[in-house]
Amino acid sequence: MDRYIKNRNLINSQEQKLLSTKTVAIVGLGGLGGHAAEQLARLGFGHLILIDDDVAAESNLNRQLFVTEKGMGIPKAELALERLRMVNSSIKYTVHNKRLTSKNAALLLEDADIVIDALDNIPGRLMLQEACKHLAIPLVHGSIGGWWGQVCVVFPGDDSLSRIYSSTDAIGVEKEYGNPPFTPALVASIQVAEALKCCLNRPEVLRGMLLCVNLLQYEHFTIKI
Repeated sequence: MDRYIKNRNLINSQEQKLLSTKTVAIVGLGGLGGHAAEQLARLGFGHLILIDDDVAAESNLNRQLFVTEKGMGIPKAELALERLRMVNSSIKYTVHNKRLTSKNAALLLEDADIVIDALDNIPGRLMLQEACKHLAIPLVHGSIGGWWGQVCVVFPGDDSLSRIYSSTDAIGVEKEYGNPPFTPALVASIQVAEALKCCLNRPEVLRGMLLCVNLLQYEHFTIKI
């Protein structure tokens, strides 16, 4: 299929078929989740589960891919579905216009092969890690704050986010340092690359490591978790 011909130097035809059988859940459809969802659709993953209970607001316009001036007040999950169907109508989309909680996580995530963490608060991330642990699903974590971003892959039982964050923290650093358009686009791209490697059973995943990116001084480094 010509749609995926530009993938072929890094994804062979057998791997492309494998991707078409994979389901990815994206939890949060803001700056990170919007870019991640579209890239996953363009890569040809077979099924995307879109989870977000928020509606589009004017403050989202600086960075969120699915939010336009005409979309104010519309649920982000609906805006995401509308755009993604225009990008790739051949894949399956399941939309949940609701907040992921400890009570509904098992039901909303049970079909996923891998989960993208695109949340903006630490309690939510820790809850998502616990849900993925119980479901035995890998979690690709990403967060941003101003010029900085970070990514890691959490396999069931690793509890990596519990080592990075304190359960008493209420919000992430993005609330303090701001959300420009470029940092979530970059971090989401790294998350998608990690999700792709996990689904294709590539060994070079960021497991047990936290990749930190500094776009102000153009530095990046990894920390063992």
